[in-house]
Amino acid sequence: MANSTTEYIQHHLLHNTVGEGFWSFNLDTFIFSAGLGVLFALSFAFAARRATSGIPGKWQNFVEMIVEFVDTQVKDCFHHKDAMLAPLALTIFAWVFLMNAMDLLPVDFLPAIGSLFGIHYLRVVPTADLNLTFGLSITVFFIVMFYGIKAKGMGGYLKEFATHPFGIKFLPFNFALKLVEELAKPMSLALRLFGNMYAGELIFILIALIPWWIQWGLGGIWAIFHILVITLQAFIFMMLTIVYVSMAYDTH
Repeated sequence: MANSTTEYIQHHLLHNTVGEGFWSFNLDTFIFSAGLGVLFALSFAFAARRATSGIPGKWQNFVEMIVEFVDTQVKDCFHHKDAMLAPLALTIFAWVFLMNAMDLLPVDFLPAIGSLFGIHYLRVVPTADLNLTFGLSITVFFIVMFYGIKAKGMGGYLKEFATHPFGIKFLPFNFALKLVEELAKPMSLALRLFGNMYAGELIFILIALIPWWIQWGLGGIWAIFHILVITLQAFIFMMLTIVYVSMAYDTH
């Protein structure tokens, strides 16, 4: 029993991978994340094309509610003019939420379907893959860097590494602390999202091991709680991106 339990857990934590070593590629993470990204883009584009100034439909109402919510967060935290930040924040929130929400599917549902087509390993939660969360956070890091250079120029951006936070007299300390500050941003973004989603995925796997007549009650309770987790993690990732971009505009 112990061996079968261990094998069950290990099986559900293995990716469908192509390649070996450093050059390995988690195919399931790529397919599900790309598919959900396309789903988000098409569904919101559909709402935009069908938008009416009259009585809106349910889907238009829902999309407008999310857009207004994100736009409010951007206006509250970002006090500069930039047409790209609100769409960026909306994309991050919706995409990360959809990837997180894959954790609410029954643990064996999609893997069982995959096994019918000869797919032996399948992890369906993209944000439980550290490669993806680091990919997202590093992208945000470069976006923040871009906005910093855009707002201050290359000279002003580099000057902060020499003068912040102690002033020009403490150049080595300024550079070291500023470098740590900048690198901590993508690290914290990636590890926070990965840690929460990996833990949630593991709990669902453990619940799947208990008798079926307990699974539904316990799994339902955890699923309700986990809805808050997946929404909160998407919100935090979006808000920190907005805050980091706002900080990039500020002059120290």
